[in-house]
Amino acid sequence: MAKSQQTFSKSEKEKKRLKKREDKRKKMEARKAEKEANGGSDGIPIAYVDYNGNLTDTPPDPTQKVEIEAENIEVSIPKTLPGEKEEIDPIRKGKVNFFDSSKGFGFIIDAENNEKYFVHVSGLIDEIAENDKVEFELEKGQRGMNAVRVKRV
Repeated sequence: MAKSQQTFSKSEKEKKRLKKREDKRKKMEARKAEKEANGGSDGIPIAYVDYNGNLTDTPPDPTQKVEIEAENIEVSIPKTLPGEKEEIDPIRKGKVNFFDSSKGFGFIIDAENNEKYFVHVSGLIDEIAENDKVEFELEKGQRGMNAVRVKRV
């Protein structure tokens, strides 16, 4: 008696393939039955957006349509009117908290918000020492804001 040419794994693969085909056929029949129950629609309803931004299944009423002129649409940042908002002065005042001239750096405390800012000798206009009153500008550095263009007052 000859041994069967089909191995166990081949028969298992064949069973899985047939089961997959049967599942696919059942899903297709279920979709057809659901479509007939819904009155023949495809299942994807059309949604409309009403005037309040809500989704609805009814189309919007054309009598409530609002006409907007293209000139009235602003796509940029609104321009500020004179006297509305003054430009902030970039020059700040403060006091030198610490400065090491041998190492070439120090810290300045801002008079307005008591923030401490790093200052390097390359950002100095005048010579400064501890407890000097100074004017400076801020610039973004590697680790935060740095005081630059520092002048003694």
